[in-house]
Amino acid sequence: MDPPVSKIIERGNMEISRTVVRKTKREVSRLLQNVLTIPELGVLTAVVVVLIIFSLLSDKFLHVQSFASILVRTAELGIVASGIAFLMISGEFDLSVSSIFAFVPVVSALLMKSGFPFVVILIIGIGIAIIVGFINSQITVRVGLPSFITTLGMMLFLRGLVLALSRGFLLPFAGDKIAEYILAGTITGFFRFSVIWSLIICGIFTFVLTQTRYGNWVFASGGNPNAAYMAGIPIKRVKTLNFLLCSVVAAIAGMIAFARLGMVAPQQGEGMELEAIASAVIGGCLLTGGYGSILGAYLGALMVAMIQQGLVLVGAPPYWYRAFVGFLVVAAAVLNHLVRVRFKARLEER
Repeated sequence: MDPPVSKIIERGNMEISRTVVRKTKREVSRLLQNVLTIPELGVLTAVVVVLIIFSLLSDKFLHVQSFASILVRTAELGIVASGIAFLMISGEFDLSVSSIFAFVPVVSALLMKSGFPFVVILIIGIGIAIIVGFINSQITVRVGLPSFITTLGMMLFLRGLVLALSRGFLLPFAGDKIAEYILAGTITGFFRFSVIWSLIICGIFTFVLTQTRYGNWVFASGGNPNAAYMAGIPIKRVKTLNFLLCSVVAAIAGMIAFARLGMVAPQQGEGMELEAIASAVIGGCLLTGGYGSILGAYLGALMVAMIQQGLVLVGAPPYWYRAFVGFLVVAAAVLNHLVRVRFKARLEER
């Protein structure tokens, strides 16, 4: 005897409901997986957490002056971190950025003292950065020496030149006041032009990395060099150009700091190479290359600046800053590794 029509309809509705539920679960799971593989997700969450913690510990943390100080610090570190992230995604490092950050301003200060026009000084400074980046790239790409060793040697060499040229003394910014204002002058209140320059550089790098064929080459060069080579991607040229860009933006950041402070110290930028790499790693870049985000690196620089400012406001000892950054680097590296493993597993399932 056939079942009643009502039973058939009820069973059909139940089956439809189960199908809808299964499909919804799959869509939610796919959406969650896509969200978890966003490079900026971890650092964005961390920024919010750090913001909440320090705003509770110090009522001055969210003041305009404090926020402006954080943005100024972020601007200079963020510019360097953008170049570092671009290079790291292609599978290389550059530890010499901190010395370029000081060497170009020291040379510029000496040229200012000799009466050179600022435009000429800026061109010479950019030229020096290009030469340093080119040397780093050729030793790494052509000779085959690891970029860590190459740029470590360059960092020490340039730092020695900084000490030799400056003789250990502070050198003043004796150039054009208009140029000084354009580089790092105050826009309104405590906010400076350096923040705008950093956002422009971050935006350009982000666009190139995500919206151009060259950006795809950068990811491929760091992610799977053998496959990239077989596909006809000029890996050596990509890495060479990235070394040049990394050096140039470090020089620009150094000149911005020079203009903001009105002087350059022989110790300027010491330790910045590690802070920039930390910002890139916190922002989602893998140490092995092939994955990362310029925006994430910039947000990483923002978080580093927030921690530094927050610890000062709460009266914590200065060594806690290094401890916090060190902890965050390890935590970010572990998180990025886990996300990358999940991402690869999902691709293999497909």
